[in-house]
Amino acid sequence: MEVILRKWKLDTGSSVPPYEQVRLRILDLAASGALAVGAQLPPVRSLATSLGVAANTVARSYRELEQAGIVATAGRSGTAIASGGDVIGAQAAEAAESYAAVVRDLGIPGHKALAIVRAALERGAAR
Repeated sequence: MEVILRKWKLDTGSSVPPYEQVRLRILDLAASGALAVGAQLPPVRSLATSLGVAANTVARSYRELEQAGIVATAGRSGTAIASGGDVIGAQAAEAAESYAAVVRDLGIPGHKALAIVRAALERGAAR
């Protein structure tokens, strides 16, 4: 939620409806990569409370983003940034999910798992 709210507030004096402002903010963050493929969005009620709007306002934003393929909602698992046509990003997110499952099964702590990835990326860059 911090990413969405960082240096941004709803413009109550704007002619753009609040749901559209929220939708555009999330769309901009997804397009810029600030919200990567697979990034979880805050629950509707939580974001609505932080923004001072009705839950239906945020829910409408999420619904429209889902219809556009920008986010995907998986029931109790919440809403996350979808590929939105970013095939490479979707493949990377899928590989990351697989890696995360393996390191969890092995009992490797998150900081160590990230260090392993960093080292692998640095070895690849050195070639």
